[in-house]
Amino acid sequence: MLTLLKVSQFDLPLEDPVLKFLVVLIIILSAPLLLNKIKVPHLLGLIIAGAVVGPNGFNILTRDSSIVVTGTTGLLYIMFLAGLEIDLAEFKKNKYKSMGFGAYTFIIPFIIGIAAAHFIMDYNWLTSFLFASIFSSHTLISYPLVSKLGVVKNRAVNVTVGGTVITDILALLVLAIVVGMTTGEVNAAFWTKLSVGIIIFALIVLIGFPIIGRWFFKKVSDKISQYIFVLVMIYFAALLAELAGIEAIIGAFLAGLALNKLIPHSSSLMNRVEFVGNAIFIPFFLISVGMLIDVTVFFKDLETIKVALLMITISIGGKYLASIATQKTFSFTKPEGGIIFGLSSASAAATLATVTVGYNIIIGETDLGEPIRLLDESVLNGSILLILISCTISSFVTQKHAEELVKADNENTISDNNPERENILLAVNHLNTVDPMTNLALLIKSKKTAENLFVLNIINEEKNDSSKKNAETLLNKTVEIGASADVKITPITRYDTDVIDGTNNVIKEYSVTDLMIGIDAEKGFSPGFIYNLYSGYLNNNATNILIYHARQPASTIQKYVVILPENATREPHFFHALLKVWNLARNSGSKIEFYGNDATIAMLEKIKKKVNIDASFIIFNDWNELPKLFDKMKDDDALILFMAHRTMVSYQPQMQLVPDYLNTYFRQRNFLLIFPAHEDEIEYRKDTRDIANADDFVEIGKIVGKLFK
Repeated sequence: MLTLLKVSQFDLPLEDPVLKFLVVLIIILSAPLLLNKIKVPHLLGLIIAGAVVGPNGFNILTRDSSIVVTGTTGLLYIMFLAGLEIDLAEFKKNKYKSMGFGAYTFIIPFIIGIAAAHFIMDYNWLTSFLFASIFSSHTLISYPLVSKLGVVKNRAVNVTVGGTVITDILALLVLAIVVGMTTGEVNAAFWTKLSVGIIIFALIVLIGFPIIGRWFFKKVSDKISQYIFVLVMIYFAALLAELAGIEAIIGAFLAGLALNKLIPHSSSLMNRVEFVGNAIFIPFFLISVGMLIDVTVFFKDLETIKVALLMITISIGGKYLASIATQKTFSFTKPEGGIIFGLSSASAAATLATVTVGYNIIIGETDLGEPIRLLDESVLNGSILLILISCTISSFVTQKHAEELVKADNENTISDNNPERENILLAVNHLNTVDPMTNLALLIKSKKTAENLFVLNIINEEKNDSSKKNAETLLNKTVEIGASADVKITPITRYDTDVIDGTNNVIKEYSVTDLMIGIDAEKGFSPGFIYNLYSGYLNNNATNILIYHARQPASTIQKYVVILPENATREPHFFHALLKVWNLARNSGSKIEFYGNDATIAMLEKIKKKVNIDASFIIFNDWNELPKLFDKMKDDDALILFMAHRTMVSYQPQMQLVPDYLNTYFRQRNFLLIFPAHEDEIEYRKDTRDIANADDFVEIGKIVGKLFK
């Protein structure tokens, strides 16, 4: 009763935790729904809502520890997702572009800021350097927008994320140096401690985290525990960063990079990570940013207006010049240049940290005994307005140019004129094969395949209740795994006296393009399975057959060794089968090591130039050397072997020995056998011939774009 009376009073600001959380949830729910109708980015709506309900608005909520803690998690989450979702192959490819943008976006605003502070505002050089560092850093506050629109793998986004880390580190380094010089602590010990701390921190996160993560994901399959583990790693990396003397957001980003290959982009765990972040933590951060905003400070005095306008001009102008310089230097398109400006124009976390530290450092007193601060109150007030204006501009610009990138991407896709059909069927018989098969299917499927996945179980005896219950268990588990990754998998139950005939009938009925069969890890490649494979499944000429054996989760594989037979590229469906390997590399981030003859490797290198993955290529001509190659593979490596039917041009006599090889070398390791379909279709043969003979990369790009988009 007392609690009800307390709640009924509705004293402002609200103190009851239930009421406070309810208000925040209502804001998170309503802001996007209302603002999307008038084409206003929902991120901006959450910031404005925070200003309205915050202590500087109607004082409905206070920016207390609960808001700060959850909001801090949201900021760390944004940086973590940026590292987690980044395409590592493109990141490596564009590393010099990232360094170039990082230099532009730090130096240009920094120089303008120093000149303005010293010559316009009459600050001393030390204060001028700290003042200028405010504009060099930026916060990826609009990153959720590009993530939502699906353009996070665009090279401009990739470059911006990489440059953000560089400029934030440099800006915060300037802060550390200025503070140290002010307090007289900049000496040899200072530099030694800072450099050693950063090196140790980077080594622990980038080398230690993947080792710990791979071990954990191998041992623990519980989904809740896996998600909590991710949160632990985010905060642990953030803590290590602070101990090293740099900002926590850098630690969160590096944690994302470290776990990038362990959390596949199409996995259920990635879906959980993104869902919770976008639903709770990131909105809390945006609302907490809004609570800092006090529009009334703009009208306090002329000095505040002058400083605020100057800060906004330097920050937005400097970031715009940096984005134009990056666009011109690296030949980015206009929408790409625009998204670089949009993502990098927002000032929030690092800016606030710099201003707060500078404001709290007292360097003297006036004649009246008032403190002289390194950064005065007008800069503090100006920074609040800078956050509001910059976040507004960032949200609108990012959304506009991200939509342009999506439109351009759709126009460049040839799939409308050349539809690439993909219907994947999982034939499940053993409970322990369901999880690995489904997770692999999510990795190899094309992005556009959201519903054309099917799972099949054949019941031999119609009246066998135990067989029916077993089928329901297998199918329900597969559907559940797909649903957790927002992918619809259609269950199919068939009654048939023969498993092979039943499966083949389903393949015809649903026009299946890819049939995946799981091998029981305990039984291995048995003679009975070999007979069913060659005498039954491979008779489906128009279907790719994939045989999967898993001893560890696909997310924990460090490298896939892909072996291609001679003349593989001459097979009519080769590139459609190869697409599965390409998708696996793009969605998992694992390294791919291709082995093939000169012509095959040359072909793959052409494709990699158009559709980049983390791949290396090795000339390999003698299949008699397979055992030596298998001996070199490590425990966390997996094998992908392209096979062929006896009637196919890529058939090798040594393929008869493959079952024995696999039982000898891969009982404790993952392997995937791919039998490309061998139906003779003029369309596929034309694609193969054109790619094989084309020297013009534009021509290759058009053909590859149809298959690999």
